[in-house]
Amino acid sequence: MLQDYLAGKPGSFELLVRRHAQELHQFAMRFTSNAVAAEDVVQETFLQVHSSADKFDLSRRFKPWLFTIAANKARDFIRRRKRRRELPFEAQLNEGEEAGQRFVSLLAGEHDAPDGDLLLDEKRRAVKEAVGNLPPHLTEVLVLAYFHRFPYKEIADIVGIPLGTVKSRLHAAIVAFEKSYRAVIERMEKE
Repeated sequence: MLQDYLAGKPGSFELLVRRHAQELHQFAMRFTSNAVAAEDVVQETFLQVHSSADKFDLSRRFKPWLFTIAANKARDFIRRRKRRRELPFEAQLNEGEEAGQRFVSLLAGEHDAPDGDLLLDEKRRAVKEAVGNLPPHLTEVLVLAYFHRFPYKEIADIVGIPLGTVKSRLHAAIVAFEKSYRAVIERMEKE
């Protein structure tokens, strides 16, 4: 498909985007834990593909290159986020007449959310939080290996580290995830 785009075939870039955007968005969402950032990462990734397509070695596989770009854009987002303080939705307000209230309660609607599979939602939230608690270098290999099922060699190419480092980081990520997940579940049970 990238060859078609480079050859000037109409609609080829759009097809490329449609084919990979959803999986890329899922990757970016899991990596950044932020839906808006994930959308930005996907857009920036395809902009980078557009501007660098002529430099890509067509003898290599496209998908690892695409995910390498996305991982770099996601890392950039995480670095920017660490530089500026963000107010989480669960934070308590300390000033004004709303002092002591949670920020999220100010945004809540008048109606309760419809009943759904609450247990599944809780587990998803716990997994998302547990993954979000991991350092970025562990999150990256965990997401690529378990959510996107990339082989270790491709993860090494995407992240730009040796194969052995992928294996050791993945092991460390699993151990760290287990600890983080247990802590999240314990905290959720106390709430």
